[in-house]
Amino acid sequence: MSEDGGPKHDTKTVAERLLGKNAMRPVLPKRFYKTAEPRSLEPVAGYTVVLDGRPVKTPKKRALAVPHSAFAAAIAAEWARQDKLIDPATMPLTRIANTAVDAVADMMPEVAADIVAFAGSDLLCYRSEGPEVLQAREAASWDPVLDWARTDLGARFVLAQGIVPVEQPQASLERIAAALQPFDAFQLSGLHIITTLTGSALLALAHARGVLTREAVWAAAHVDEDWQIEQWGPDHEAEARRATRWTEFEAASNVLAFTKSD
Repeated sequence: MSEDGGPKHDTKTVAERLLGKNAMRPVLPKRFYKTAEPRSLEPVAGYTVVLDGRPVKTPKKRALAVPHSAFAAAIAAEWARQDKLIDPATMPLTRIANTAVDAVADMMPEVAADIVAFAGSDLLCYRSEGPEVLQAREAASWDPVLDWARTDLGARFVLAQGIVPVEQPQASLERIAAALQPFDAFQLSGLHIITTLTGSALLALAHARGVLTREAVWAAAHVDEDWQIEQWGPDHEAEARRATRWTEFEAASNVLAFTKSD
């Protein structure tokens, strides 16, 4: 069970499990470069980042090549902001790009299937048994997304109260799988991160399709948590965890936004 009583998901992405728990947590190396700049890969399509003129490599020693210039510029900015040590924890876009190149590109069907599995027990389908004020907030935030999924994706979802699992129509899950087909490895990485952070494949897809802003998605994902905060007051450790999740969420959202930048 999750902390808010809803269905529990594995919050580690498929790609993170493949790369390993400590893939991005080595002893922090010293900064060894003076400049970090984006660079076009012409005549080959795509962009990379160069450190003192040398291309960045992924942890698996692959070329770090991304499809959009704004994405490469943002990654270069992360490298440029490093001080005496290089701290991957402050480089979420670099981590997403590394994961896309080293893992997701090699297992896109598995990553897509994992997102579909989230849709099978989506946050938006599990409603509180009370009080009525909270139920009304959930309905106001979540029902429009379910309506969009039904009308635009042809995917109808069944609602449940409390924590008792409900089986979703197979045809609806197939519609979600079809909606994921156009996304490349980088977009799929961003989608998967948003899905795991929110517990909702539907929120992630609505954001990727431009139906919801990142702020609207974040608010919808925290309706229940915000209600609890109103009732019992804030918890500083929980606030710190939420701030960390927001950083990852924002980076994943930016990856999706880069698609529209060129």
